Formats: sequence, C-alpha cells, structure tokens
Amino acid sequence: MNTSKTAILGDGAWGTTLAILLAKKGVNVSLWGAFSNYAQFMKKTRENTKFLPQFRIPETVNITDDAQEALRDAKTIVLSVPSQFIRKTLKEHLKGVDFSDRVIVSTVKGIETNNLKRISEIIKEELKTDLVCVLSGPTIAMEVAREIPTSAVAASNNENISKSVQDLFMTERFRVYTSTDVIGVELGGSLKNIIAIAAGISDGLGFGTNAKAALFTRGLVEIKRLGTAMGAREETFNGLSGMGDLMTTCISPYSRNRHVGEEIAKGKKLMDLVQGMEQVAEGIYTSESAYKLAKKYNIEMPITEQVYKVLFENKNPLKAVTDLMTRDKKAE
Repeated sequence: MNTSKTAILGDGAWGTTLAILLAKKGVNVSLWGAFSNYAQFMKKTRENTKFLPQFRIPETVNITDDAQEALRDAKTIVLSVPSQFIRKTLKEHLKGVDFSDRVIVSTVKGIETNNLKRISEIIKEELKTDLVCVLSGPTIAMEVAREIPTSAVAASNNENISKSVQDLFMTERFRVYTSTDVIGVELGGSLKNIIAIAAGISDGLGFGTNAKAALFTRGLVEIKRLGTAMGAREETFNGLSGMGDLMTTCISPYSRNRHVGEEIAKGKKLMDLVQGMEQVAEGIYTSESAYKLAKKYNIEMPITEQVYKVLFENKNPLKAVTDLMTRDKKAE
C-alpha cells in the first residue's frame, strides 16, 4: 500500500478518473474542486455526475473545495484544470507552498494563449520548482475509468521523477512509459486537439475515411514541424503522446474536440457551443496559440491555419477544405 498522499487539483473527468485509479491502488488521495456546492455534492453522492457519471468514487478519496486541505502533506500534486485557468489556479492556491520535496504532475493539454507558454513552463515560472512531470497520452477518461487497457507517458527532465510518477500511476490496466522529452510530450498532447477539431469538421461535412486519414498524416507533419522548431525530438511524435493521442482524439465518440468540429460543420456557432459545454474543448484555445506560434517560428501549418480561421474568423468549413485541397502542388 502506498501511504504517501497525492492531491489532485481539478474535479473534471480526468482528475476524477485518476483519483479513482489511485484510490484503488491504496493511495491516500484528495480531490479538489473549485466550486464548493459541486464538491459537497460529489462528497455526498460519491459520483461525478457532470463529468464522469456512473462511476463510484471510493470512500477513501477525500473530496474537498479547500485547496489547502487537499495539499496538506501531499508529496505529489496533480494538476488537472483547463489550461486557461492554470496560472490563476497556481497563483491562488499554490503560492507559498514549500515544493522542495513535492512533485508537480501536469495532465493539462494546452498552450497559454497570451504568451504562448507550455503548461510546464508556467508551473516552473509560478512555483519556482523544477520537480515537474507531464503525464500525457491517448487517455480517454471514460475508458480508463472502465479499466480498459490504456498506455500513457510520464515525461520529466529528471529521470527519477518520471520513474516515480510511473510507479505511482501504473496498474495492470494503465501502463505508463517514461520520457525525457518534456517539450515533445507536452506539445503532442496539446496540438493534436486542433487536428481533432479538423477531423470533426470532416465528419460533420459527411466526408469519409480517406479524408480523415489525410488529416491524421498531414496533421502529424504539422505537429512535428512546430514541435522540432520548439526543441522537441521528432521521434516523440511517433509515440503514444503524439500519434497515439492524435488517433484517439480524432476517432473517439467521447472526444470533445472532435465533437466541436462536427457541430461547427453542421452550422453551430462557436460561442453557442462553448456556452453549452460543461467541459472545455482545449483545441479551441490551442488553435489560436498554435496559429501564433506558427507565425513566430515561420512554420507552415495549413490545417491549423484553416481550423483557426473557421473558429475565429467565421470561415465557411467547406471553403476551408477547398482551400486546403487546392494549395500549390508539392512533394510529400
């Protein structure tokens, strides 16, 4: 039994799933939610009906809206809040905490829109710690909660940290690999959401397997271009946090990003979609960040560019497809 305490900040589907996974391993877990009423509701019902319905949260999981209570004595702190709220969460709830012997695990898949920083960069900047690990991969929460075999990657510049995170989360049904390519693992998990929106647009327009296969492969090319320009290793994008996560997010019926693309193609307005969703589709915000990063690094990312224009410039999705297909001829 692992007696070391883990605090999970963020009671969405993934945070709740990880709390259940760790509790079943015998880990001492606290799950923090930002909204007091909902945290108390989950504590009473032992179910996250909004984000992970029909899965019982073990009694051993301490559910709280008090961040200090969740963090008290925790040796591992898992961040599972939407990317646009990460800096606010760190400033409000983790400032002043001693991180000399605490590991921060980011499961957040996104890039800050304003200054284009990766989540691990924000964590190091705000908390002044290097004890950071990124946990990413093709991990649909509903499937992990059902204990369907799943694999992920724990990436840290410190190999001892990535191995400790591997040991913490690994089960017979949740296999964790390690990596030292934090940039690659983080970008793979973030940028694939943009391609998933494109895949959803393809589905919404009634296109077939050919179109989606092209989006997979050419989308991965774009991700690699930007990733390597930012210092990642190209081979990382062929792995679980790259191609693996890309495939899952583009195909899964549970994918919020694919769903957004599908609804946009059917004529829904982005603002209406965002307001009607309980959970965040990170690809919306990441498309803006990636569009800016492509300009910054002078990288050609045509799929990303068209997704950005559809989402933020109200470009007609079918016109975006036509513009992609009629670009200048070139070799693969």
